[in-house]
Amino acid sequence: MLPIPKKYFVTAASAEGLSELNAFDNALLKAGIGNVNLLRVSSILPPGAEYDPKLELKPGMLLPTAYGYIISEVPGETIAAAVGVGISKDSFGVIMEFSGKCSADEARSCIEKMIKEAFEVRKMELVDMKIEAVEHVVKKIGCCLAAVPMV
Repeated sequence: MLPIPKKYFVTAASAEGLSELNAFDNALLKAGIGNVNLLRVSSILPPGAEYDPKLELKPGMLLPTAYGYIISEVPGETIAAAVGVGISKDSFGVIMEFSGKCSADEARSCIEKMIKEAFEVRKMELVDMKIEAVEHVVKKIGCCLAAVPMV
């Protein structure tokens, strides 16, 4: 069993590549999580996890990460990805991811609504949100990625 994460950060980036996989990899690199092994997780931030935007990652480490991404091969198309963490006062947090053919502002707005609904449904008090969003106009093959890595 993996240990419960104690720290996290929020990141978003976009990139182009010669293939879909390269565009995704290049976005991971720009987001600061390209040299680790992502373990895709669902959307719960453990209780007491501390926000640390300068978290150091070791190459090859296993990194639990909630993320969303979009890849497009349509030149001129605008794509976006966003991720957000809703923070409660005395309990766990909720992570929401979004990606689509829209602007970063639209993606951010969707994340805000999703976090608020997640807290309402859980009957939890939302005290803070941390959101990152990115948009990209595709040149050839583009990717937008937004993620919440946890260690």
